[in-house]
Amino acid sequence: MIVLNEWHLAANIGAGLGFGAIIGLERQWRARMAGLRTNALVAGGSALFVLLSQYGFAAATSTTGYDGSRVAAQIVSGIGFLGAGVIMRDGLSVRGLNTAATLWCSAAVGALAGAGLYVVAGLGTAGVVGANTLLRPLARGLDRGTRVGAGAEVATDYRFEVVCTEPEEAHVRTLVVQGVTRPGFLLRSVRSQDGEAAGKVIVAAELTTERRDDSLLEEAVSRLSLEPAVSAVSWTVLHESGDGTDHLDDDYAAGPRARPRVRNLFTGR
Repeated sequence: MIVLNEWHLAANIGAGLGFGAIIGLERQWRARMAGLRTNALVAGGSALFVLLSQYGFAAATSTTGYDGSRVAAQIVSGIGFLGAGVIMRDGLSVRGLNTAATLWCSAAVGALAGAGLYVVAGLGTAGVVGANTLLRPLARGLDRGTRVGAGAEVATDYRFEVVCTEPEEAHVRTLVVQGVTRPGFLLRSVRSQDGEAAGKVIVAAELTTERRDDSLLEEAVSRLSLEPAVSAVSWTVLHESGDGTDHLDDDYAAGPRARPRVRNLFTGR
């Protein structure tokens, strides 16, 4: 018969939550999808499952030979479903891989804490946080060097805007779609909104390319600038993988980190 020490079990659970929170602080600071609470819960839940496997099936183990470690073993595969939920496709890019891997590591740290291996769990926590912070500059430097040296393809998100008169909105929308529909370009959306001037409409299209090719957008600008109803045409780089935002094997965070850059502008007559 196994005698339970509630304080020892509570310490294991608290250690799992604490180590997971430390890992989650770095994710929360970088505004990732799985931050402080998620990593703490993953690590704490893993600790609970380990305790369940050690003490919850003690009677069954002594009488039938049931291996309670099977419960802990399912943490490895079960956390994969949670990790898959934070991996998303953004155009031709994939984001969330680094956060999913961090959740997987949080589960391992929580399992170690649940087993009472505090030193190993602490070392694992330091390793995960170190990999997410210290290795980021190195990975970006290597990525930039590879692109410059080997001419690697870089996925790029663009925003294409046209200012036109309201009666010609439908015609200009058709021209915009035709102008940006090229091989290698993926058109993601086309929207219209009222312009600042009365009677003006802004037609905006967002698209993604497998590799950056500004010349095709320049052709679309030249074509649309000839339309009498068009008063302004511009295109903007919204995101370029490896340009200082996150790389494809990391997470791309929109919002304050995105730095749009207007590349060309034709004003109307």
